[in-house]
Amino acid sequence: MLDTARNRPDLPPEIARRRTFAIISHPDAGKTTLTEKFLLFGGAIQMAGQVRAKGEARRTRSDFMAMEKDRGISVSASAMSFDFKQYRFNLVDTPGHSDFSEDTYRTLTAVDAAVMVIDGAKGVESQTQKLFEVCRMRDLPILTFCNKMDRESRDVFEIIDEIQENLAIDVTPASWPIGQGRDFLGCYDILRDRLELMDRADRNRVAASIEINGLNDPKLAQHVPAALLEKLREDLEMARELLPPLDIAAMHEGSLTPIWFGSAINSFGVKELMDGIATYGPEPQIQSAEPRQILPEETKVSGFVFKVQANMDPKHRDRVAFVRLASGHFERGMKLTHVRTKKPMAITNPVMFLAADRELAEEAWAGDIIGIPNHGQLRIGDTLTEGEAIRVTGIPSFAPELLQGVRAGDPMKAKHLEKALMQFAEEGAAKVFKPSIGSGFVVGVVGQLQFEVLASRIELEYGLPVRFEASQFTSARWVSGPKQAVEKFTESNKQHIAHDHDGDIVYLTRLQWDIDRVARDYPDVKLTATKEMMV
Repeated sequence: MLDTARNRPDLPPEIARRRTFAIISHPDAGKTTLTEKFLLFGGAIQMAGQVRAKGEARRTRSDFMAMEKDRGISVSASAMSFDFKQYRFNLVDTPGHSDFSEDTYRTLTAVDAAVMVIDGAKGVESQTQKLFEVCRMRDLPILTFCNKMDRESRDVFEIIDEIQENLAIDVTPASWPIGQGRDFLGCYDILRDRLELMDRADRNRVAASIEINGLNDPKLAQHVPAALLEKLREDLEMARELLPPLDIAAMHEGSLTPIWFGSAINSFGVKELMDGIATYGPEPQIQSAEPRQILPEETKVSGFVFKVQANMDPKHRDRVAFVRLASGHFERGMKLTHVRTKKPMAITNPVMFLAADRELAEEAWAGDIIGIPNHGQLRIGDTLTEGEAIRVTGIPSFAPELLQGVRAGDPMKAKHLEKALMQFAEEGAAKVFKPSIGSGFVVGVVGQLQFEVLASRIELEYGLPVRFEASQFTSARWVSGPKQAVEKFTESNKQHIAHDHDGDIVYLTRLQWDIDRVARDYPDVKLTATKEMMV
């Protein structure tokens, strides 16, 4: 988190009640199920859709692309806003699949905290670790939810140790499970000294909650079998000795994470986690920008685009830019300046999301996420302000790890293909390079699954069958340096040179040797694997 010095004024109540967070996890840890239950308890949906149910029932609300519904995975981040008690939650569900990590990375630039979901049987998995490193780079506060406690899971201390060791973060228990697997009864809520019992009969019902007075309260014995009660008391005594207490300042700095236990599919432990986000989660934070930081309490509106989704509504070739408001009170119809082009934009039909459902947003405050339908003016990394030339920083674009050539099934439709590819490039779904020599395009992605998603989307959204084919190139680097040096370099390496969709020069490489050779023969030219979006 950035400098949150105490001498800042209190935030306006409308802004202070906002909690903007992302959910991160390894695929299959139960993230989409947890998102469903959040919406259920926020009163946004009446019954949570089962990810594994049959037919119509398995349409979960946060997965809206055809491919997500077919495969039961999330491939593009989606945003949802709903109220919980007196708070306004803005929840961004991110793809857990590693092939879509760049989308996730950019999404994490738009939130103030992250909820990390861990599978009780598997502990910290590889993708959790990768996403966690991204949070670490941004010092995001993290709240942890250990899911699937109603199945056979590992020992609680073992799970906590693994988080502390693998992720180098202190863990403090916010609740403690009683029993596990078939014997899982519920949790003891440490922060509020309550016993929470799980109801296995109705998955959409909130569990019974019994207020108790410390661990020696005789009421406990009426609800918990003696053996489990003794183990609970022993465990908690040990936890108090070994684990740090909840320190909100350390949590906001990203060095300590509170952990809740539960079972999302049984709606258990979710409410406690939501209370935790409301009570301990950070308010909208300061945003880093050039030439100055943006404070959420400023009266002038500013916001930045962290994601562009094309064709959310296939009937209209629309593109929605997801904008995180960094400051001020936005009202529908406002004119904002698009900093990159210096042009004013009247924002007449901004939308708020509930997964694929959207409604017109009459107003929004710092911390909210709104969608602005547009025809390609807005790109990832763009900043919108009330006139001041500020540019939000820190939204990266990464060099792709896989490159393939692409051809339209019908050669007469090459122009259509170019349009489709440019659209996906601006959405950030893939990198598209136009080599200097020859016709055709080279498409770069992070993971193999993205090629399948692209091919299926180009066919579905543009009616254009395409095929991807092997490319001689294996990676791409952005080229920078003094103008003359770059010109000399591009002139003598034409067969390797391409341009990305912004027109920036890219060097396509076959081997590491190509990169080493450039460093040796052209010391003034710099090759980089990331570039900041839309400078």
